[in-house]
Amino acid sequence: MWVVKCSVTSSNDHAMSRIGKLPVKIPAGVTVNHDAKANLLTVKGPKGELKQAVDADIKVELSDGSVLFERPTDQKRHRALHGLYRSLLNNMVLGVSQGYVRELELIGVGYKAEAKAGNLLELNLGYSHPIMMVLPGEIKLETVTEKGKNPRIILSCYDKQLIGQVAAKIRSLRPPEPYNGKGVRYMGEAVRRKAGKAAGGKK
Repeated sequence: MWVVKCSVTSSNDHAMSRIGKLPVKIPAGVTVNHDAKANLLTVKGPKGELKQAVDADIKVELSDGSVLFERPTDQKRHRALHGLYRSLLNNMVLGVSQGYVRELELIGVGYKAEAKAGNLLELNLGYSHPIMMVLPGEIKLETVTEKGKNPRIILSCYDKQLIGQVAAKIRSLRPPEPYNGKGVRYMGEAVRRKAGKAAGGKK
């Protein structure tokens, strides 16, 4: 089980509060069950199943194909939780119905990525030895190597938090360096480059 601690600062407190008031629409093919005793939400869809415990202070209402969260007060903590749970549930609904995809590319001479049996990712990132990484079973792994293009890693999953953590872990194995841009980066990621030191500079 992956656990993510979410913190909400005062700068986005009111934004989260506004988000919390919006109902989450449940699309066809997705079911949402609420265990009132445990205040636990279970979301099922064609891509998979996810569960989310809700703070006891936040009330959950299911009606007319939507889910609505209600907070007891306008305290900062309740406003933050209100928006947080609404966002989490919305991500869960999208995940089990459509799924999420994250792509990374490897930039560097000799850099390679290969998907192996057992959801094993083998990476060659310029170190003296290859890196072997076993991905969670919920993650679908694909690697693409095309002539003239950078190797790519394609991750698919119904759990947005999980796929985000796995992608970040892969990137951390060789983050893009700022001079030549070599490393592992997200597709489309802009890396801020630094100018190298000029040869024959002042002594």
